[in-house]
Amino acid sequence: MADHPRARKLAERIQVIVAQMLDTRIKDPRLGFVTVTSVRVTGDLQHADVFYTVLGDDEARTASAAALESAKGLIRSEVGKQTGIRLTPTLEFHPDAIPETAAHLEAALLEAARRDAEVAALAAAARYAGDPDPYRKAADDDLTAGDEGTPQPS
Repeated sequence: MADHPRARKLAERIQVIVAQMLDTRIKDPRLGFVTVTSVRVTGDLQHADVFYTVLGDDEARTASAAALESAKGLIRSEVGKQTGIRLTPTLEFHPDAIPETAAHLEAALLEAARRDAEVAALAAAARYAGDPDPYRKAADDDLTAGDEGTPQPS
């Protein structure tokens, strides 16, 4: 998908407008602590997907989703007024998956750290199967060469 600079600028502007609207003008008691994380606008500037997160439990998320859905018309009209473009894009609100992804990554990192600790504990208690240093040394070569009667150069 091609990167459209005008769509990117409009997305940034819509993100600011929606965040300001949620902070100052939308007084729905169902609306929780909502953060607008991202906005994506199609290349033809006709549709905007607004991604948001809600601080709280599942009940707060569903109540905030209902409040955003009911305030969609007011937010869209304000976006049209403040952007001044010919056709105001339709708004679609989507809960962002960032908190769930972060929790999944955190769990994976904790599991990796636990496994690393197990491996380190096993390595600390491990012993060599044969000699601790199985490689020949220069002193060993001199002794074997001296046994044959002809000294080897070092």
